[in-house]
Amino acid sequence: MSQFLYDFVVLTDDRYVAPTILDENVQNILTEDGLVLDALKANGHRVTRISWSDPEFNWGSTQTVIFRTTWDYFDRFEEWKEWLASTSKLTQMINPYALINWNMDKHYLRDLNDRGINIPATRYIEIGEETNLKALYHETGWTDCILKPCVSGASRHTYKLNIDTLQEHEEIFQTLIVKEAMMLQPFQKNVVEKGEVSLMVMGGEFTHAVLKVAKPGDFRVQDDFGGTVHLYDPSSEEIAFAEKAVAACDPQPTYARVDIIRDNSDQLALIELELIEPELWFRLKPEAAQVLAKAL
Repeated sequence: MSQFLYDFVVLTDDRYVAPTILDENVQNILTEDGLVLDALKANGHRVTRISWSDPEFNWGSTQTVIFRTTWDYFDRFEEWKEWLASTSKLTQMINPYALINWNMDKHYLRDLNDRGINIPATRYIEIGEETNLKALYHETGWTDCILKPCVSGASRHTYKLNIDTLQEHEEIFQTLIVKEAMMLQPFQKNVVEKGEVSLMVMGGEFTHAVLKVAKPGDFRVQDDFGGTVHLYDPSSEEIAFAEKAVAACDPQPTYARVDIIRDNSDQLALIELELIEPELWFRLKPEAAQVLAKAL
C-alpha cells in the first residue's frame, strides 16, 4: 500500500472549490479542472481537488500537487510564498517549486533572453530606484510604453503610457516602486493589430494554441477586459519558438503556456512564459488534458 492517500491533488483557490454562482468564467474553471481530474482518473490515479489555502488539508497525504486555478495568489502573495515554501517540503510540486519561484517574478524574461529567447525590449526598475516616468521616457526613447509590476497577474497595475499621460501616472508609479520592482516596455503594436498567440506545451511538446484578441480600443487581451479567445493553427515557426522557450527552462516544466507576439521588428517574441497556474484552454482541446496526464 502507498503511504499516500492521493497520487495527485489538483489545486484551485477558495472561490472555486464549491461555487454557488456559476457564471461562464466559473463554469469554464470547473470544466477544465474536471478534464484534468478525469484524465488522471482514467490513468488509474487517486486524485482530488483542493484549495491551496485549505487550512485543514494534510499536504503530506498526497504524492504530488498540480497547480491549476490558484488565481488569487498574487493578491495573497506573502501568504502564498510561505505556503509554497512549507508545502514543497511535504510533497512534490508540478510544476517544480524551483520553477514556480523563478516564474513568479518577470525578471525570468531577462534570464530567458540571456539564453537566446527573443523578448521585447525591457527596462527593469528595481525597488527603491530613484527615477521618474519622464526620465525613463527620455532615457528609453519609447513613444508609447507599457508599465507593469514584475510580480503580477490579470493586468494588475498595468498601464499604457505616452508623453501626455506620464504625469497622471507618476504618483502611482512612485508608490509602487517603493515596494515592488516594475518593468517598462515599448508598446507592441501587433498586440492590437494581430493579437497574442498562446501555445500550450505538455511534456515538452506542443498540443494546441489559441489567439487572444483585445476588444476594440483596448490593448489587454484578457477576457476580464473584453478580450476574446479563438482556437488557432500556429505555424511551424511559432511551434518551434514555443518549444525552444520551454526547453530553455531549468528544471523542465511538465506543462507550460507560451505567450508570443510579433514584436515591433516583426520578429517572434516571448511576452510571457506561464508555468505556475496558466489557463490552458482544455475546453477547446479536451484531448490535451490526456496528453498532460500521460506526461505526469
